[in-house]
Amino acid sequence: MILRPWSIRDAHDLARIADNKNIADNLRDGFPNPYSLEDAITWLNIILPENIPPRFFAILAEKVIVGSIGIVTKTDIYRKNVEIGYYLAEDYWGKGIMTRAIMAATSYSFRQFDIVRVYAEPFADNPGSRRALEKAGFSLEATLKQNVIKNGIIKDSCIYSVLKEDFKFSLD
Repeated sequence: MILRPWSIRDAHDLARIADNKNIADNLRDGFPNPYSLEDAITWLNIILPENIPPRFFAILAEKVIVGSIGIVTKTDIYRKNVEIGYYLAEDYWGKGIMTRAIMAATSYSFRQFDIVRVYAEPFADNPGSRRALEKAGFSLEATLKQNVIKNGIIKDSCIYSVLKEDFKFSLD
């Protein structure tokens, strides 16, 4: 598994992996479904000029783009935190790739940014995402009851986090 910054040349691969209802159902509403080549180009053109230092990465397995992970730096009173968000092509679910990507992005975040905490907010009914976070060393902080609506359904989400002082990076 390798993380590398996105490039405009990746637009076709991005559209290929992102055009999946099962992925979109577990992401925020800003993530289009269906996901077209035009959507990929638009997103890349938004993030690429601001991607220094890199905060948005393609996830590669066996030299093929299989997912995406992003780091959102927070501001104001939350400026010592970053939020990570991610998705993985469905064919690669359950193979440990996302756990390794989360660990790599978290390690990078602690080295690159002046932060003390990395967190993620998966939907409570997404056990794969929750398990990947747990295996990467994140702990459940809270389950937020009925705080999101997705596809017309009100549901719970979770907050998982890891503190810099507690994070142990290992791909073993």
